[in-house]
Amino acid sequence: MKKYNCIIVEDEPIAAEVLEDYICQIPFLELKGKCSDAIYAMETLQKENIDLIFLDIHLPKLKGFDFVKTLKNPPNIIITSAYQEYALAGYELNVTDYLLKPIEFNRFLMAVNKLNRNGSTGKAEMSLPADRDHLFFNVSKKLVKVYLDEILYIESLREYIKITTKEKNILTKMQLGEVEDMLPSSSFLRVHRSFIVSKPKIDAFSPAKIEINGKTIPIGRNYKDAVIATMGK
Repeated sequence: MKKYNCIIVEDEPIAAEVLEDYICQIPFLELKGKCSDAIYAMETLQKENIDLIFLDIHLPKLKGFDFVKTLKNPPNIIITSAYQEYALAGYELNVTDYLLKPIEFNRFLMAVNKLNRNGSTGKAEMSLPADRDHLFFNVSKKLVKVYLDEILYIESLREYIKITTKEKNILTKMQLGEVEDMLPSSSFLRVHRSFIVSKPKIDAFSPAKIEINGKTIPIGRNYKDAVIATMGK
């Protein structure tokens, strides 16, 4: 499994501690330092090979966005801020995600899972066997790895989703729209307000339903045209 070296750039000690606790729970993240300002972060970047920065916006000496603009080849950046109004400016700088404080662990997990979905950090790396695309889900206070090519379909169960593979079912507290944003549209398709399916796993379909591994899944009226257009290609 690829490890992502990361640093926290945060001047609020409590906020930094929360991030450190979350990072320690993620098997593919390796914390390399905590920096109270951007100047210290610049020094750390010169000493360490960093793949990811958790970056607050309002920092002493040099503001977060100004810091990003100074980086010629910036690593992945996840903004951590109490201010929603700066989100658009963050995405214009091509950040990986924008987390609003107070940050819940599930939302943090969604953000860092994008690293596994997007793959390479863009830096030169040694040639290693590539791990299959996967995501981690919070299940009963532990993180469970799910390979995307094993997913058959995902079902919404109010506050939870159920991820079904041939071998097991995984129940995690998350909205279907949230996991939809994490999945590649080339392989997954929303077919109903309560269902997302894996395109390669579809055994049969009609304008009203889809069949996957013996399971009949309805096609919602609002999704019918998109399903037919996609499956007809």
